[in-house]
Amino acid sequence: MKREINQGPKIYFEKKTVQAMIDIYYKQYKDDEHLIEKEDVENYAMSRLNYCRFGEEKPTCKVCPVHCYKKSYKEKMQKIMRYSGPRMMIYHPVMSVEHFVKEWRFKRRK
Repeated sequence: MKREINQGPKIYFEKKTVQAMIDIYYKQYKDDEHLIEKEDVENYAMSRLNYCRFGEEKPTCKVCPVHCYKKSYKEKMQKIMRYSGPRMMIYHPVMSVEHFVKEWRFKRRK
């Protein structure tokens, strides 16, 4: 049984947020090796979001009850998010606040 690709506005926002974080992280590198790594991480993250079991109800990755990334990608994304998270307020302040609010609302529901 194949799942439908998630295409709603909330998943679209998650994709934009993850893409922005990946862009911020890899902006510090200029070599081809990191460019290939960036494309790989982007493709993997987008495929995970496309087929996320939570769909439009997906929480932020930090508070998600299901960690769907393989170990190697999970470690890489944690590194990317730790680096990019604080910088999101500089490069994408509105997106950063929306992401924080989404995470806060999910925590409140529990």
